[in-house]
Amino acid sequence: MRFPLDVCIRGDGITGCALALALAAQGLRVGVVSARADEKAPGMGSGDVRAYSLNASARQLLEGLQAWPSDAHATPVRHMSVWGDEGGHIDFDAPAATALSWIVDVSALEAALHQRVHSTPQISWLHAAETAELTVVCEGRDSATRREWGLTFERQPYEQHALGFRIRHARAHQHRARQWFSGSGSNASILAFLPLGDPHTSAVVWSLPAQRAQTLRAQTESDLMLALSSACGATLGEMGLVSERATWPLQSAQAHHWTGALSDGRAYALVGDAAHNIHPLAGLGLNLGLDDVAALSLMLSRRAAKAQLAGVADLRLLRAYERQRKLAVSTVNAACDGLQTLFAHPSPVVRWLRNTGLSCVNRMQAVKHWTMAQATHLEITP
Repeated sequence: MRFPLDVCIRGDGITGCALALALAAQGLRVGVVSARADEKAPGMGSGDVRAYSLNASARQLLEGLQAWPSDAHATPVRHMSVWGDEGGHIDFDAPAATALSWIVDVSALEAALHQRVHSTPQISWLHAAETAELTVVCEGRDSATRREWGLTFERQPYEQHALGFRIRHARAHQHRARQWFSGSGSNASILAFLPLGDPHTSAVVWSLPAQRAQTLRAQTESDLMLALSSACGATLGEMGLVSERATWPLQSAQAHHWTGALSDGRAYALVGDAAHNIHPLAGLGLNLGLDDVAALSLMLSRRAAKAQLAGVADLRLLRAYERQRKLAVSTVNAACDGLQTLFAHPSPVVRWLRNTGLSCVNRMQAVKHWTMAQATHLEITP
């Protein structure tokens, strides 16, 4: 049966728009379902405090789609420092002329993607789902379509919330990302400073016990900055709040089935947060979603190489995508979950071991290079 669309993508966020552009480049007719009131690309919303750390693979994909934001909204991270709560410390430095990652403003990236989507004739902007040979769900962690179809999404709550906001600080960040692990058990805390384009401005992501996060969100600016200064040792000097505050619950989650058959010979696939969630401590969530985009696009591009031309609903191709990405995501999730568990463990012995381990790895260059390569997708050699 011939449908008006080859692919209908439910969700107009970063992964949905990136996938639409990648599939349109293959000559497929793509529709993107949006809940936005108008059809124009969104502006730069000043209230959006989100910023993502994107690695080399994500940048390569977005540059290929001509949707990488300007330098003003994509700040290179050239150094990273991580501290434990009892003197443990490790530093990472990017090889010359490159970066460990880039801190990207969400609203700027979305605007670049939407502009490209609206200027691509193969892509239709929809306000309701339309019938297509393949439906791809990119609606995020609380996907309505996934619930509607009864797809199991197994969640492991961390009993933590992330508190996000932006600050201005007296000392320049010098393109260094900073992270502090402190506390244990129910008082565990992971604080991250992400450098932004202005050398005196950073995005803050603070993973805290749920009640503590809500308390800090409601406190006065002076009380919040006092708590922040205490948590980071006032490393960047005097700080002030320059944005609204936002909180969201943290979890590890994964759908049991990422692909499958629908009625009338149609098929579905899940991509990004609709398929999997991980703890944000390594900043890899969106990178995994964009890896999904690259993998699904590549898998569907292989349909023409088959002896008989396969359609985009070919379950052999879709299941190959699912197997490949489940393995990769499960590996990263196990590592992030293990780190979160290690740094939240209440045992004094475990606390001593994790802090000692940080400092030991800091002296082992080969291990540091391997760790950087896994996280950044850069080719790093001692």
